Amino acid sequence: MVYVSSAILFVAWNLCVDASPPLQAPKRRQLSRPFIANIEPWTQVTDQNALDLDQEEMEQQLSLSNELGFEAAFRIYTEGANSKSVAEVTLEEPLTRGIDKGTYISGYTSNGNTVVAKALEDSPSGTVVLSVQYETFDDQNNYVKCRVGASLDPMLQGCLVANGTITIDKKNEIGYSYDPRVNNVNKRTIQGLSLSAKKDMWQCGNCPYDYYKSYVEYYGFFDYANQIVEHAFVGDATDFNHFDSDFGLYDFDGRAQVIKKTTAYMIFWMTVVSTMEVAVDNCNSKCSKSDCNDDSAFAWDVAVAYYTGTLEGDNGMGSGKLLYALADKRCQNFKTCGENADSVQGTSYVNNEIKSQFIIGLNTLKDGDCDGTVAPKEAIKKLMLIPLVQGTLRYAWKTEYQAYSEKSEAEGAIFAMSIIPLVHRCDHDAAEIIETNLMVGQKRTASFADVKKAFEDTYECMGIDPASVGGLYDAATNSYFEGAEPMGGVPVTTSSAASWSISLTAGLAAASIVGSALFFL
Repeated sequence: MVYVSSAILFVAWNLCVDASPPLQAPKRRQLSRPFIANIEPWTQVTDQNALDLDQEEMEQQLSLSNELGFEAAFRIYTEGANSKSVAEVTLEEPLTRGIDKGTYISGYTSNGNTVVAKALEDSPSGTVVLSVQYETFDDQNNYVKCRVGASLDPMLQGCLVANGTITIDKKNEIGYSYDPRVNNVNKRTIQGLSLSAKKDMWQCGNCPYDYYKSYVEYYGFFDYANQIVEHAFVGDATDFNHFDSDFGLYDFDGRAQVIKKTTAYMIFWMTVVSTMEVAVDNCNSKCSKSDCNDDSAFAWDVAVAYYTGTLEGDNGMGSGKLLYALADKRCQNFKTCGENADSVQGTSYVNNEIKSQFIIGLNTLKDGDCDGTVAPKEAIKKLMLIPLVQGTLRYAWKTEYQAYSEKSEAEGAIFAMSIIPLVHRCDHDAAEIIETNLMVGQKRTASFADVKKAFEDTYECMGIDPASVGGLYDAATNSYFEGAEPMGGVPVTTSSAASWSISLTAGLAAASIVGSALFFL
């Protein structure tokens, strides 16, 4: 529900960790919203966009390479710190009547400033502990003014005062108390994205989604990515169908890389795919007004947010932690930066193309052109594979040609694990080659040539353009490393990259939507 307080429209509706029933999208369109890496969202997703701050804080703690740092990082992973901020207050008296999820609630900070919030969930008569979700804003720099959770650097100035009164539905005042440092929590976490995957991607109306199905069948767990992270934190072995890994073979450096890469490149990656699928499934082709597909537009905007994150800034020139940042890093290694995928500087070809497809998809959704959104969705899914391939190839090369490094081996293993289910779907033998060469804890030389060939044998099946992958490039000599040239031994050209983009989009335009899924946002 949407509530208006004197001068503030409360549009802080959010993507829920527990995949609750559909929420109403904001119906009032602002003239403009802050850009996310040069993409203007249609709806407010500043709170979702800020989940990369959890990734950043977690990585900072992991970099300490000690038990205390790992314990703090695990709390951030499981409890959150920066997204979907909620105060859990204890009321002086139980509620005498139930209140609905979204009911307007207000209170005060310790400085006497007004706090605007809403009920996080339906609360029946007799409720004593009330969950109050803080208002979020369009300004990304000030998207929410109370952020505590598991953060080691909490923001308390916008939190409800420890002891005071709140007003429910603008008329019922009631006293409460709580500990702002303990009872201000976060209901959106990185772990939650993986834990909710079964419901969001396997049990919805049009589920299971194809990519997610491949990963579940390959690993044997619905929360396969969370399984990797938890075993890496503990330092023991997984129990997968394939690519079983003993992270106890690594010290802090290797385990930290496993955690960082899995969260950013497996959990966020699959969530981007999922939210795009939901956007299309929830699209209403009978809409005639620009705002009647706001639910779908919101899901699409969330995909942009999870792909990018706040740290990239409004122009994409920041220093992020998520998939956008990965694409820009790898393009420098493979000479696939720039609009033509032929440079080692600037924004990656992948990001340029994904940006264009995100914009096309949002416009088709707003127009109710549901079928027309399938092509950009599928194009983005294919483009998102390219940095994963590049990462796997880069660390396969390092494993063979550089001195052993636990860090590099761990990175290579997780890059391989991030894409190998899709390789396996195309060619079991190719997947086995990649797994054999990049298994955790081998401390031996891999065969870069074998890994490269295994990928090349499955590019067509996975819908990957070899020219957009490029070759491992040595900037010091302005040449490709021997044996690491682009597929076919020819450099990426303007025509090859551009023609693939055009043919992919044209081919995908013929795709159609079957049924519709419940909107889980």
